[in-house]
Amino acid sequence: MEFKQISAVLDKSFDGKKAAIRGWVYRKRDQKELVFLAIRDSSDIIQAVIKKGSKAWKDAEKITIESSCELTGTIKEDQRAPTGYEMQVDELKIVGLAERYPITKDFSDEFLREVRHLWLRSRKLTSVLRVRSETFKAVHDFYHEKGFTEYQSPIFTTQACEGGSTLFEVKGFDRKVYLSQSWQLHAEAGIFALEKIYTVAPMFRAEKSRTTRHLAECWLAESEAAWLDFEGLLKQEEELILYVVKHILKTCKKELKELGRDTKDLESLKAPFARMKYAEAIKMLGQKWGYDLTDKDEREIVAKLGKPVFMTHFPRDMKAFYMKPDPKDPKTVFGVDLLAPGIGEISGGSERITDAKELLKSLKIFKLKEEDYGWYLDLRKYGSVPHSGMGLGIERFVMWLTGTEHIMDVIPFPRTMDRLTP
Repeated sequence: MEFKQISAVLDKSFDGKKAAIRGWVYRKRDQKELVFLAIRDSSDIIQAVIKKGSKAWKDAEKITIESSCELTGTIKEDQRAPTGYEMQVDELKIVGLAERYPITKDFSDEFLREVRHLWLRSRKLTSVLRVRSETFKAVHDFYHEKGFTEYQSPIFTTQACEGGSTLFEVKGFDRKVYLSQSWQLHAEAGIFALEKIYTVAPMFRAEKSRTTRHLAECWLAESEAAWLDFEGLLKQEEELILYVVKHILKTCKKELKELGRDTKDLESLKAPFARMKYAEAIKMLGQKWGYDLTDKDEREIVAKLGKPVFMTHFPRDMKAFYMKPDPKDPKTVFGVDLLAPGIGEISGGSERITDAKELLKSLKIFKLKEEDYGWYLDLRKYGSVPHSGMGLGIERFVMWLTGTEHIMDVIPFPRTMDRLTP
């Protein structure tokens, strides 16, 4: 008999019919005359019932939590079962008998991260990772529908993009080489050929941070476009966020319900998002110019406004060297961070400097060596155009979509300054 995914047999069309499934034992409950197994596969869970005296009884008594198995039996609708259906088992074959499973109730988060290779099987992480997968799909779909070309920048680089203090140095060459912090500098070369480009790629930042929203290795959805000014960038980002949210609400209803995510805020989300300049923010917070907003500050601002917020016009010396100064207020730049409810910053972007002299001036302000950025300066010398770009942190975005409290729980194997295994 052909094996079916569990989700396929949880249907009235299978009521009273024979079916074959395979998966892992998620829960086990023994009674004198019955054994109840919760069997999971990648699609769902079903309750399997084995009666004493049946052909399957001996293996049902022996089988352990997380053992892999194959079952054949009759599907019956039963509202008392966890997913509304159960299988009355005729045959049970143990494929891989599991040793005593180390994960039970009430373990600490740190222990669960130590056994992450096993904890991935949990209902929580399975649901989060499905939302993550659909987020990647929606990002790709959005940019393709908008006429963007997928484009890759190198992972090995010799220049800092977001600040030298968070660079990972790679050994094994006769000069210093680093893991990329962002695709951006090399992406800007691509727009002169392809105009509108995007990528979804890992990025690496050696941030010595232990917050709930920082990773040393994470994924960015980044885009860069010729002829795109600052206002156009904000509009495009709104469109991207709304597109992905709509897709997740449509495709991940079951997962969001499993996670207990109240989706009212996502369902009511619409453009335009709120806007606030840095100067307004520090006034609200009672701080002085040059104050670096904390995670707590960002969440407080979003909570007060009740929806996502574009934070703009940061002090020039607080942001990256390539961001274009606002001609009306040169001490600030056309830079933007998108702050999401409960999370804070989930993306950053800017309009870029297009003039070679202005870029050279900026390199000096930030004490960067001109010789390290000669090729980047060339982009301003040969047919420069207005252009803008942004990067969306996939993990922080998924935290918001799923209501997950810690960034370590939205990526299969988190990497931080304290966590490099398993």
